Amino acid sequence: MNDPTPLEMLLQAAATAKSVSIGLPASTSYSEKRFPLTPEAAAVLVERGYSVRMQTGAAACIHYSDAAYSRMGVHITDRDTTLRSDIVIHLPAINYADASRLKRGALLLTFFHPELQDPRALRLLMQKYINCIALDLIENSDSRKPFADILNEIDGRAALAIASSLLADSVHGKGILMGGVAGIVPCEVTVLGSGFDALAAARTAIGLGATVRMFDNDSYSLREADRMLGPAVITSAMHPRVLVSALRSADVVVACNNCGCPQISSEIVQEMKRGVIIFDLGAQGGNGGIFPSLPQSDLALASPSDNSLDTGRRICYVNAGSAVPRTAAMALSNVFMTMLSDLLSCDGVANALKLNPGLRKGAYIFMGKPVNQRLARMLNMRHVDISIMLQFS
Repeated sequence: MNDPTPLEMLLQAAATAKSVSIGLPASTSYSEKRFPLTPEAAAVLVERGYSVRMQTGAAACIHYSDAAYSRMGVHITDRDTTLRSDIVIHLPAINYADASRLKRGALLLTFFHPELQDPRALRLLMQKYINCIALDLIENSDSRKPFADILNEIDGRAALAIASSLLADSVHGKGILMGGVAGIVPCEVTVLGSGFDALAAARTAIGLGATVRMFDNDSYSLREADRMLGPAVITSAMHPRVLVSALRSADVVVACNNCGCPQISSEIVQEMKRGVIIFDLGAQGGNGGIFPSLPQSDLALASPSDNSLDTGRRICYVNAGSAVPRTAAMALSNVFMTMLSDLLSCDGVANALKLNPGLRKGAYIFMGKPVNQRLARMLNMRHVDISIMLQFS
């Protein structure tokens, strides 16, 4: 009887992604309450073989406990260990102390906000060859910005939800509904801009029964808003007299990102209604925005009910999205799961940037060089074209 002949057996290849760690440190900014991943999203990344580390208590801002993440396979650890990960997701601008803790050659995912960046921290990131990608600048194959668009949509909806609550407050507000009651004139909502945040704000206001006026100088964008929202919204170019008239009669004003509206003077603000609710969705870091004469109330820090509208004092609310951080975390998680899978499957950041032009749009520091023109001007440094660097990497 012949001896059995041994046959070759294929061995299962180990996934290279198992060695890649993703760090989720707690936010260092009091005005940034959003968090990048929910426990469910973290579990998906763990199942795909990635090591997810989270700082103790980092998700308290979205009312998730450490135990909720631990059950999904996330390692709960200290801040230093989290910041020494291969990929660190830190939504606000990173400070110098945290930049010094990052591992050389790591990947930092954050929001851009150049006016909030620390120049010392940025130079340290370049010295340590840490590659930085701004989430809000990333584009997809349709030249859309998935992170920025979803957050803008949340900002628009949150602004009108908060405005409705403020108006209905019988103590500090007027004690009125937006509209929808027969025989009662509805509130007027003026929306400056026609982007994702403007459409979300207008759609929410229409659903609440308000009269909505939308202003923008982009006629094509206004035409698209007309098509999407129908005759319930009144669209107009930003003719000064028409705009000022709408501001005077508005109960709620929402200035959106990149709306193209000039700054509203203090004289016009004084002509606006007593108790008008004003939001500026594009203002960051107390930079004044569209209403520079108004004091700002950051909704991530203060309860809207703290504002006494019966005093006649007008306030500009900012950071509307951080008032609903858990919704933002869910939305961000949806985009992160796809992005991180694509990014890590490319075997390195350089390959990912070569293969994905939309991801390349988000890079602002690469291989120790500023590859974003605005950032380079802020640091008084020479801008380097990332496409040229990728050819030799």
